[in-house]
Amino acid sequence: MSTAIIGAGVMGETLLSGLVRAGRRVDQLMVGEKRAERARELEERYGVAVVSNREAAAKADTVALVVKPQDMGDVLDEIAPDLRPGQLLVSLAAGITTAFIESRVPEGVAVVRVMPNTPALVDEGMAAISPGSHCDEAHLAEVESLMASTGKVLRIPEKQMDAVTAISGSGPAYIFFVVESMIEAGVHLGLPRATATELVVQTLVGSAAMLRETGTHPVVLREQVTSPGGTTASALRELEIHKVRAAFLAAMEAARNRSRELAEGI
Repeated sequence: MSTAIIGAGVMGETLLSGLVRAGRRVDQLMVGEKRAERARELEERYGVAVVSNREAAAKADTVALVVKPQDMGDVLDEIAPDLRPGQLLVSLAAGITTAFIESRVPEGVAVVRVMPNTPALVDEGMAAISPGSHCDEAHLAEVESLMASTGKVLRIPEKQMDAVTAISGSGPAYIFFVVESMIEAGVHLGLPRATATELVVQTLVGSAAMLRETGTHPVVLREQVTSPGGTTASALRELEIHKVRAAFLAAMEAARNRSRELAEGI
């Protein structure tokens, strides 16, 4: 099956490079890109055909739309005349519902909504997928195959997609914010910045590996580090005093609400 990626920004190229590394035939991949310089760059780097959006939509069995939410309506209007029933349309745009897309394309086009995240850049992404009204198992399996080229994939009901956006879609930014804060704390405590950075990053990597490989609940892992009356207990007490747990909840609620607003504003 041929696949076209419309939108050659960071996430679009990430998906393209993941598919190439996963063994997808380059002659079965194409990219819709209007900027001539960017088109030449992608052709030279991956050996793929770079075509117009309409040509991509007309030729491909699967079309992945990796565009900004505010651009989705215009892109759908552009390619709708070239889409056909049974074709698979995959949206990676935050907040855009399958119903919105289905209302802009021919009846019978299968739509799947995807929420990826940026660790896909290093093949450690987390993508959640939700089917539209014309999807069958084969369509979902194809999207799982596409997104598995850059990490893990999870099927969810679309009503949960705004929460997923808040947790994993925006999640890397929260982690980077914490890492940034810990590095600055290390510098404040007298460590060279390079040393603080190496300590924090490896601590993060190791902690994530423990969570994934042991399957142990994070509360248990936290308690294993926290000796009564010790240094960790003192630090955690300060986090509780400053309501860090409540702040994370409020932040993710704000992200979920913004995801809803994006959909309503289209």
